[in-house]
Amino acid sequence: MWLLWIFVALPIVEIALFIQVGGLIGVWATLALVVLAALLGMAVIRSQGAHAWIEAQRSLAQLRDPSRPLAHGMMLMVAGALLIVPGFFTDAVGLLLLIRPVRDLVMRQAGRRMRVRSVHMRARREAHRPPYADVIDADFVVEDTPPRQRPPLDLPEEGPDDRPARPGGSGWTRH
Repeated sequence: MWLLWIFVALPIVEIALFIQVGGLIGVWATLALVVLAALLGMAVIRSQGAHAWIEAQRSLAQLRDPSRPLAHGMMLMVAGALLIVPGFFTDAVGLLLLIRPVRDLVMRQAGRRMRVRSVHMRARREAHRPPYADVIDADFVVEDTPPRQRPPLDLPEEGPDDRPARPGGSGWTRH
């Protein structure tokens, strides 16, 4: 029921503010303020939306609770939408939501009214990686003798039957 009252009261408040502000500063200045607020709202949505999404992904990657960055991002999106909607009351609320301490206050107030039943976080494996893809199965042998010294790459090594490489060759292939 309270939502119905908001939808009825909000246009009345906005029209009254348009009349008051238009009487004080003039019609063209009032229209310019409305257009500037809409441009600011679009800029907020464009820049802060991607930033909020990146912060939420970073929280998930670090296995932290992503609710705080998601809530800030959501409130920034609401602030941008309120700035786009023509009206001085909605612009004032949108501008207030752009201030971080105000968003923190709103989150605290909303947190008092919400109750979390359960939270499940688990790491998700990438779809193309098989389980335990970073485990290497290998055998090894411990030798007591030091490893054989290898010659530099530009000198040919002795072949498997200890024949020197063919004269005039590069040493990389044997014939």
